[in-house]
Amino acid sequence: MSRGAKVVVGTIVVGGLGASVFAVLAAAGSGETEVDAVAVERGEIVDRALAVGRIEPLVEVSVKSQLAGVVRRMFKEPGQYVRQGEPLLEVQPNPTPIELVEARRNIELREIELQQLERRRDRLAALRDQDLASQEQFEDAEYSLSEVSLQLQIARERLALLSEGRVTIGDEAVETVIQSPIQGFILEKMVEIGDPVVPLTTFQEGTVLMTMAEMDELLFRGTVDEIDVGRLAEGMPVEVTIGALPDTRVEGRLTRISLTGRDEENATIFPVEIAVLPEEGTLLRAGYSANAQVIIERRSDILIIPERVVRFEEEGAFVTVRLGPDETEEREIRTGLSDGISVEVLDGLTEGERVMEPPRREIT
Repeated sequence: MSRGAKVVVGTIVVGGLGASVFAVLAAAGSGETEVDAVAVERGEIVDRALAVGRIEPLVEVSVKSQLAGVVRRMFKEPGQYVRQGEPLLEVQPNPTPIELVEARRNIELREIELQQLERRRDRLAALRDQDLASQEQFEDAEYSLSEVSLQLQIARERLALLSEGRVTIGDEAVETVIQSPIQGFILEKMVEIGDPVVPLTTFQEGTVLMTMAEMDELLFRGTVDEIDVGRLAEGMPVEVTIGALPDTRVEGRLTRISLTGRDEENATIFPVEIAVLPEEGTLLRAGYSANAQVIIERRSDILIIPERVVRFEEEGAFVTVRLGPDETEEREIRTGLSDGISVEVLDGLTEGERVMEPPRREIT
């Protein structure tokens, strides 16, 4: 090698478009750079939009109690599969002394009132037989007696629940055992034995005892950038990549696009939902982080070239075509779909033609 000669640099890039070899050859002392060209090939271009989120169950419920007390027993643990109606835990009533006293005194008051109404009914029955009282007066007394009898029964049932934690109403046993509202898996428990329980009412949310989910149907819930949301439509196919399962590809379908965006880290994003369709044998867990590639458009068996070799100007798109060892031609082309790396050639080039790479800058 002569003293003035420079080193030959070879770079090999291997990708979905095949192998392209780029060689930079410099003549000694000339300062001019000769660059290689890439071939016009047939391939596939997929236009995608990225959504970032996680895997969640379609049906997830929070288990709460309608009775106040403390957790007495636990029948199930997180991870277990339960059927609807199976016992999950028992809440033992823990009434205050004042609540017990009020419940007992309420029973006594109802009993006294019931005795008075029974005597009044008997008097009206005797007066009615003597035509000194009307049938309507007697029926009113009967109605009042029935009403107070029912109030007395409710008061006794309430005391039984407060003191014993169970009561029988008709043929149905009412207990403080919380049963599973759905058929599925227990995801998490929020209480331990002895923890206090605030009941669910119209005025308070109540203590969450457990969370459960039906894992048969899963969703990807995530967000897409506002740049891409305008190109999305419900029903588009999706490829989901699970962070914890890098070698597993899960198919899906876009089911919902939010009409309202939200600001997050100085960007506007839109929530989306994707129905996940895992292959048989693929175990997905709630909470897995995932990325979803929404397939906006896919074109196969088309002419493609690297987008970097195209010069986009106001007049159109142009490339430099190599015709021979020392002959090139500037040519205008018409482009189509692009994925940011490759671009579709609709007109202006044929398969096998070679397009010049843009000159590389020499590092000094």
